[in-house]
Amino acid sequence: MRRTSLTIAAIAGAVAGFVPPSARVPIPPATTSSFLRPLAAGARRRPSGLGTAPTTSSAETGAPPLDRDRPSSPPDDWRSQVLSALSAVIDPDLNSDIVTLGFVQNLRVDPSTSVVSLDLELTTPACPVKDLFVQQCRDVIEGLGWTPPGAARISLTSRPADAPGPGTPSGMARVGAVVAVSSCKGGVGKSTTAVNLAFALHGMGAKVGIFDADVYGPSLPTMVVPDDDNVRFVGRQIAPLTRGGVSLMSFGYVNEGSAVMRGPMVTQLLDQFLSLTQWGDLDYLILDMPPGTGDIQLTLTQKLNITAAVIVTTPQELSFVDVERGVQMFDTVNVPCVAVVENMAYLERARERRDVLEIDESSLRAQFAEALRTKGLAVDAKGAVDVADDLVKVVRANMRSDNAEGSSGEMEQIRIFGPGHKRRLSEQWGIEHSYSIPLLGKIAQNGDSGTPFILDNPTSPQAEIYRQLAKSVVSEVAKAKYGKGKDGGRPNVMYVSEKHSIQVVKEGHESTISPAELRRGCRCAACVEELTGKQILNPKSIPESVRPLSMSPTGNYALSVDWSDGHRSLYPYRQIVSMIHVRDEINLSDGGSNNQVD
Repeated sequence: MRRTSLTIAAIAGAVAGFVPPSARVPIPPATTSSFLRPLAAGARRRPSGLGTAPTTSSAETGAPPLDRDRPSSPPDDWRSQVLSALSAVIDPDLNSDIVTLGFVQNLRVDPSTSVVSLDLELTTPACPVKDLFVQQCRDVIEGLGWTPPGAARISLTSRPADAPGPGTPSGMARVGAVVAVSSCKGGVGKSTTAVNLAFALHGMGAKVGIFDADVYGPSLPTMVVPDDDNVRFVGRQIAPLTRGGVSLMSFGYVNEGSAVMRGPMVTQLLDQFLSLTQWGDLDYLILDMPPGTGDIQLTLTQKLNITAAVIVTTPQELSFVDVERGVQMFDTVNVPCVAVVENMAYLERARERRDVLEIDESSLRAQFAEALRTKGLAVDAKGAVDVADDLVKVVRANMRSDNAEGSSGEMEQIRIFGPGHKRRLSEQWGIEHSYSIPLLGKIAQNGDSGTPFILDNPTSPQAEIYRQLAKSVVSEVAKAKYGKGKDGGRPNVMYVSEKHSIQVVKEGHESTISPAELRRGCRCAACVEELTGKQILNPKSIPESVRPLSMSPTGNYALSVDWSDGHRSLYPYRQIVSMIHVRDEINLSDGGSNNQVD
């Protein structure tokens, strides 16, 4: 019976495998991004095509051919109609429409064909949802009554880097964003992450460079073999080496081995490297930081005006302490930590079969003998026992075949270093983007061979993780540079002692929460059990008189509070807003007032 069931299941699975690809409906991932850059106050627009990044023609963005058999003419108020239609396209990160934000440029119409042309100004050519933006704009334009099908001509542009700030090295004057990849101790795969992140960004269409800032133990020369290892000069500056279009620079490329020198000399050497390297036009410079949180790291963060940081760690408890140190270091210099990578998080292996069957041979033998005697198939009792014994041997041999060792075809994750800290990172620090990279021999082999893993294995699941990391970095950098007030839309939280309440203001909406309510909502390891989420803190132990002694932002996503009862809490801003929403919904259902933060 079991074999028949397995056979039926196998046939059903085989039939399911013949579903034609055309019948499978892909579900696009839910991605949001603010890759259309708003115009700075007082800035002047340059004419399209002058001093901008290469544009993408409407043919290249998939526009259908124009149907010229449908005559039409634009109305006198065509511009207002087009802008009104385009105002339905919303940037999900900046929470406003593309017209209000000034993303629509060079809007024009051909009076003879009613063809509408415009430029969409992106914050980066690596925008992972640029096709979605183009399609949305095309749909609303072609939905107007006077535009024929295929009448939308949309080009994508990206603006060059902002003017460099004071003290920026001359070679970095045209670098759009600096992303630091950091760890607080060596050996956690920081350089591997930096290299694969850089090549993932390049694969998305961005101009990318990697600077190896670890002069004590440079890794880049081993991990990435350049196309040409001859060092060339541009005037008095060094031209970076390249591999597949990605710019590279490391102390190891110009000097064999690692440096043996004191800290102040290393700082001066890095300063010279940064000043002498001519990076040219880059959308992102990936800075492979030396491990630690000392003077060299702080000097780099202050001198380079780093846009965002990615922290690399491992799942052990000790490594979580390193993540805290890294976040705190970058927080001291106002650099947001936008993602955490848990490297060597788990080991993948094929799941073993567990459907092993056992039989009671004595009982089966007796049943066989009884059946043989009852049906008259055995001459005597001894003959029935002999035949029954032979039948049991046949069953036993068949069972060995069924129970042969093998895999089920499924993969399982073995977390040899522990479960990791994704939940705690989200609940305490508000870091939404955390990625787990498996312990995979191929990743290490590629690191030693000089070819990045993502180039050698572009279709692997691990390469997709690096691409997801790159998309998160692009999104967070865009929000950090171009978000409202460049604070990521975080609320303003302050304690009003006269009213003994905590005031929360976000985007003009004001609400309050009592200090005791916020204190009871602490989700640190001392207040909430990490694995189960069960609350350890007894809410009744927190008096209404508790008050915050100090409150300060920690990174872009969390608020640190020192309480009068001696406790220190970290609250993601979204948790504070969520607590207010929940309370207001309860008040509303009870007939109370509803004063919520949107």
